[in-house]
Amino acid sequence: MEEEFMDFDPSIAEEFGNMQPAGLSDTFLGVPLIDTQSLYMLLLRFAFNFLVSFIIIQFFYYPKGKRRDFYFTFMLFSVTIFLLIYLLGSVKMQIGLVLGLFAIFGIIRYRTEQISIREMTYLFVIMGLSVINGLATTASYTELIISNAFFVLVIWALESRFFFKQYATKLVLYEKIDLIVPEKEKELIEDLKKRTGLDIRKVQVGHIDFLRDVAYIKVVYSPKDGLTNDIDQITKEKEYTQE
Repeated sequence: MEEEFMDFDPSIAEEFGNMQPAGLSDTFLGVPLIDTQSLYMLLLRFAFNFLVSFIIIQFFYYPKGKRRDFYFTFMLFSVTIFLLIYLLGSVKMQIGLVLGLFAIFGIIRYRTEQISIREMTYLFVIMGLSVINGLATTASYTELIISNAFFVLVIWALESRFFFKQYATKLVLYEKIDLIVPEKEKELIEDLKKRTGLDIRKVQVGHIDFLRDVAYIKVVYSPKDGLTNDIDQITKEKEYTQE
């Protein structure tokens, strides 16, 4: 036993004790000042997630939505969620955060009347995409690229007019109450086409007020260039002023 202790060289132990992993510099209060390998990984994944989110928002949502406020919201959601997920070290914490984010999403969806389903869907996609890119640290780059490509391709297919005919709806307060009967549907459509200038395909009669001789009619039409308007569903002045 004494021979073993005599072979111990403190200088060698000190040399090995001061060895640090490659890319890791000095520490401050036990926290490394910089870990170049982790930093490169963060920058690479952040740039990739930001690029995919930008493509989806810029080329699929914005051409039809034309809402810069939601553009701003989607991009910040993407950045915030990705960094929150990626920088958390505990897997249990990550899973809890993911569940919490989707719970918040559900609350927003059912308590907010001003956000359309299309915009909530894009918000859901951006959230899910950022969570995947932030959590999939063990997945290969090929798997990550293919997974993100699936998002882009599916959105492109659903938004493209080559696969589906695009229709929009508009609520109209209609005063010619005598034309709302089923037997005069063709006359009703022709009158609405003439007065609105829209390529109307279908009408649905909703609430009828016989005291004022008016009725709410949902008009289904083919929009020009596939563009839709969020204001189509607004029927009250106070809802318009909140936009």
